[in-house]
Amino acid sequence: MRPARSRSLALLALALLQLPAALASLPARAASALAAWSFTDNGVLELRTATGARLEAFFEAGDRRQGPRVWIDFPGELSRSRSVRGSGALREIRLGKPTPGSTRLVLEFQPGVELDPARLKLVGTAADRWKLVFEGMPTRGLRAIGEGDLTARSGGWSSGVQITPTRTPINAAGLPDVPRGRYHVVIDPGHGGPDPGAVGIAGLRETDVVLDISFQVAQLLEAKGVQVTMTRTADVDVDLPPRVALANRVGATAFVSIHANAISMSRPEVNGIETFYFSDPRSARLAARIQRQVLNVSPGSPDRGVRQGRFFVIRRTTMPSSLVETGFVTGGLDSPRLATAAHRRRLALAIATGILEYLQEAR
Repeated sequence: MRPARSRSLALLALALLQLPAALASLPARAASALAAWSFTDNGVLELRTATGARLEAFFEAGDRRQGPRVWIDFPGELSRSRSVRGSGALREIRLGKPTPGSTRLVLEFQPGVELDPARLKLVGTAADRWKLVFEGMPTRGLRAIGEGDLTARSGGWSSGVQITPTRTPINAAGLPDVPRGRYHVVIDPGHGGPDPGAVGIAGLRETDVVLDISFQVAQLLEAKGVQVTMTRTADVDVDLPPRVALANRVGATAFVSIHANAISMSRPEVNGIETFYFSDPRSARLAARIQRQVLNVSPGSPDRGVRQGRFFVIRRTTMPSSLVETGFVTGGLDSPRLATAAHRRRLALAIATGILEYLQEAR
């Protein structure tokens, strides 16, 4: 396979997923997450992957000698590189492994074919199903090609750390007191469903970590008389606008989005806690209270600060809002902690304490 050129490269818009990083954060020699693919005679690419796999899709414009290309990277290593001859506007499809531990599917089109990257959307239609419609592409002369069974049921990709929600009762004694029934807080566990968020050491998934922490935060706040709404209560996909709409609709007193951070798996020395707000001084105070408490239960993890950020969920909510990154799933210090129920319980206590401290001051 030809190496990807940097010019004219653009990340395709993903309709259901936010994919901040991918291949470097996954086990190096796992089997390819690509299970089956098909390119139909009406110009639709359909994929079946292992459940929970994270994809990245890219576009490169063509020129007079070479047509445009679209390629998709999958976690896990392909067993055998190969190419399949196309027809009509599609010149060929190639499958290879650009780096150890990865799979790449390349669609190369004939010179002269024009594709608008703004109209190309890789859509996750289920936890293991994907579709990319090549809108505006000439379909004359196309014939259906593909490999594998698109109708089969996929298993989970990662065999790494599995997060089971903590069932140990959490003692809310000692947490700050607030008037019962006065406040309503929305807790937003990041990611979910086909978007697992960051995937780190030993396959630790952000979505699992933050959902467990979020459940515990909700339980602690409710024990103190705070009404709590969660934007998701299972491993399902919830797009960003509905999360914001929910918080705004219920007239929440505060909104807290809970996440875990990541960087390349080759950088385990990067660890730390950071909490974001958009611009409101009340949001800054909320973020500061949470940051301080989370640092208290994360000894040795660097203080990356309370920072302004433009994340959609804290920019569009109408109440004081913050987004806390509880540590790096790729960090040599943070990741083993996040994988343990005891540390997730400490994080939940810390976040709940920070929220309650803010509510005390907001009276």
